[in-house]
Amino acid sequence: MRSSMNVKASQKGFTLIELVVVIVILGILAVTAAPKFINLQADARTATLQAVKASMQTAATLVHSKSLIVGNEDKVSDGATGAVKVVINGTDTSINYGYPLGDYSSAIIAVNAGDWSDLLEIDADFTSVIVDGTFIVHPKETTGPTDTASLATTDCYVTYTQATSSALPTYVVKDCI
Repeated sequence: MRSSMNVKASQKGFTLIELVVVIVILGILAVTAAPKFINLQADARTATLQAVKASMQTAATLVHSKSLIVGNEDKVSDGATGAVKVVINGTDTSINYGYPLGDYSSAIIAVNAGDWSDLLEIDADFTSVIVDGTFIVHPKETTGPTDTASLATTDCYVTYTQATSSALPTYVVKDCI
């Protein structure tokens, strides 16, 4: 009876083979799961761009609401006078079809002080640029698009394209990778 007790006492714990198998399984899990966690910075930037897009949509809706009240939601600003306007934060802001312009860098800016800085408060980590009449926001540490052709090859930005007579403004987020 004493020898059977000694055998049971000596069988406590794991064998070397069991430990190696557990370590191998943990290694496989780490290798497959690690890339998902490594890319968190790009996911965070993309989420922030989604928030910027939501802010753009909210600002454009506010401008459109004000243009509906004034009654100029179906008019177009011209490049010389920017005559179709709504007041945003005390500043005249030119609009097309009741929505903000995509490009305030044209001649309209000479007539009006209003631009996207009156509509959005963009974090210091992001910058904005106008590319072919489209307003674009991208992280400062990324190279933003410089022309229409580079939109297809550049990642990590959000765009606003102004309304036309037949279409509402469009908002596009290109994910960060």
